[in-house]
Amino acid sequence: MAAYWISRCKIDNPVEYKKYTDLVPGIIAKYGGRVQARGGRFQIMEGTDKFTRFVVIEFDSFEQAVKCNQSPEYQAAAAYRRAPGAGEVDQIIVDGGDATK
Repeated sequence: MAAYWISRCKIDNPVEYKKYTDLVPGIIAKYGGRVQARGGRFQIMEGTDKFTRFVVIEFDSFEQAVKCNQSPEYQAAAAYRRAPGAGEVDQIIVDGGDATK
């Protein structure tokens, strides 16, 4: 079953944050991830307006998405966006489909 890596981002220092975004596409592809949405138009329907960039990446499985996120190369790239003043990110991985049925 597909799984989705969903991020909502607030970029405070675009120069520092770009060090992260320059590395991530290759890492995502290495683990079979496919970008479904990255940046682009959005409208907040409910909740905080703190975040201004949204990303959705599809993986073949929950496990593959977690493996990508926890990989040494992704963690090294993420250190750039975690640097003080670079920005802030909320990130989740969720299984696709309706688990309530």
